[in-house]
Amino acid sequence: MFLTLWQRFLGNERLRRFTVLLFLVGVLYLARSMMSLILLTFIFSFLVISLNDAIRKKIDIPSKLIVIIVYLLMIGGIYLAITIYLPKLVTQTENLVNYIVKFYNHPPKGTNDVINMVTQYISQSDIMKQMRGGMSIIVKYLANIGTMGMTFIMALLLSFFFTIDKDDLFKFSKSFLKGPYSWFFNDVYYFAKIFVNSFGVVLETQFIIALINTAITTTILACMKMPQLFSLALLIFFMSMIPVAGVIISAIPMMLIGYTVGGVKYIIYIIIMLCVVHALEAYVLNPKLMSSRTELPIFYTFVVLYVSEHLFGIWGLIVGIPVFTFLLDILGVKSDHIRRERLKKFREKVK
Repeated sequence: MFLTLWQRFLGNERLRRFTVLLFLVGVLYLARSMMSLILLTFIFSFLVISLNDAIRKKIDIPSKLIVIIVYLLMIGGIYLAITIYLPKLVTQTENLVNYIVKFYNHPPKGTNDVINMVTQYISQSDIMKQMRGGMSIIVKYLANIGTMGMTFIMALLLSFFFTIDKDDLFKFSKSFLKGPYSWFFNDVYYFAKIFVNSFGVVLETQFIIALINTAITTTILACMKMPQLFSLALLIFFMSMIPVAGVIISAIPMMLIGYTVGGVKYIIYIIIMLCVVHALEAYVLNPKLMSSRTELPIFYTFVVLYVSEHLFGIWGLIVGIPVFTFLLDILGVKSDHIRRERLKKFREKVK
């Protein structure tokens, strides 16, 4: 009887895959302390493999040589960032905080009413609670900066070994698809394909959009002669990785600094700039680069970001939308042939 139930279980593809998915979720939950390492390794590996494939389509160069060059450039960039740009970043971030504190303690004439109105609004909302939560996260990360650095180095090292030995690794991994437990590994492979096609592509496109937004916004801020440009550029880049909400979050320090530099006129300029950049992202970049994923209404986007932040912490703001898109693929909301066609078009546009 048990054998019959087992055979019926193996024959029921939907139930079997659902069980495998629950098992994978359970494994990830148990490994949640390593989630930063897992996500960083995946992001590095996916971006390097995508870059490698794009280069090899234009130039016939050995794959391993491309990977070695890319990682050498990354190591060189990290060295320059630590020795040259990190001290500047610390100085500019300190000045940025001083600007905000000075503006709050000694506001220019005519701004008391505005500050009182904003203070009253903040006291009646849960913004301060969210800010305290964000500050506690920042303090926690600063206290664990050594652990963060080790996680980053380990992710870089693991992704290097993964990409440099990709062909042999894939060939060896396919051996799991044969044998008495091939059904389990075939289901894992099924979810892995969907994961890469949805999660990976969304991250890749959001990374490209973040680079474009950062370049445009930083150029405009430089023309406005805004101070603390490097810190603002870094903030804009990381906030651009957060769909929709990132624009609002990054606008606050920019408008505060803009007011100290050029008054209300600069605040208006910054609002216009953000509207133009956001319109460019929403109506130009997203239709072209985000065609590989299901377009989500703004309400869904905010709900997904809010829930994912509670579930995954700060990582949830970055990976929440890709994970939700992955679940849509699993549930069959977006059919496989549409996803493959859109993925093909996306690859052509990126190329």
